[in-house]
Amino acid sequence: MSYLLLSRESGVAVVQFNRPEVLNALNMKLMAELVDSLEALDKDDEIRCIVLTGNEKAFAAGADIKEMADASAVEMVKRDQFARWDRIRKIKKPIIAAVSGFALGGGCELMMTCDIVIASETAKIGQPEINIGVMPGAGGTQRLTRAVGKVKAMEMVLTGSTVSADEALRWGLVNKVVPVESYLQEAKNLAREIASKPPVAVRLAKEAILKSFDTTVEGGLEFERKSFYLLFASEDQKEGMKAFMEKRKPEWRGK
Repeated sequence: MSYLLLSRESGVAVVQFNRPEVLNALNMKLMAELVDSLEALDKDDEIRCIVLTGNEKAFAAGADIKEMADASAVEMVKRDQFARWDRIRKIKKPIIAAVSGFALGGGCELMMTCDIVIASETAKIGQPEINIGVMPGAGGTQRLTRAVGKVKAMEMVLTGSTVSADEALRWGLVNKVVPVESYLQEAKNLAREIASKPPVAVRLAKEAILKSFDTTVEGGLEFERKSFYLLFASEDQKEGMKAFMEKRKPEWRGK
């Protein structure tokens, strides 16, 4: 891969953007590599949680403007570059974003596509597309509004302003803020904890939470209930409850 670094340990895969010279700008080749990598990891039974990160200076500072500056509307429609983002949303395994420095535009949108966000104290998060004559196009207006509410989303999108890590924490955009020297390790620690849980239950729990954004409360409750019942067909449910009664540590098989 040209623009990604991949490492694996203890059931956790770390996917790292590797375009430091342009603050990990998200060009089409990087996004193609990212989607292919995430889908491959999603099918790998050895991997149970994924960490997505950049470097200390930037998670990702947005899309690669050079690829879009001279494009026509028809060219953008044919390119359909956001179709890859829909594929990321369908990844079944949990994805933790480890964010330091800039997470702007597409970088912010990609961060919000992840399931959990660990941020360093230096994180700067925003949707500045308005400053170059456009608007968010990879889910920014939708996910940001759901995360922080209408008035905050309006302020960020219409002014192009950024928020600090502490503000993002208060607004519910990130889970935790830690010193810059430990943000990636903190994300790995959390990923290992999730990886130690029964993978089928983790997968269905993630699906149920995401379903709450796409349906009514009644529909979401029905989906949750059916998922709960379905887990009683798994070997892990039998093992988990048996281990609990026998006061021992369960051995998950992902079946």
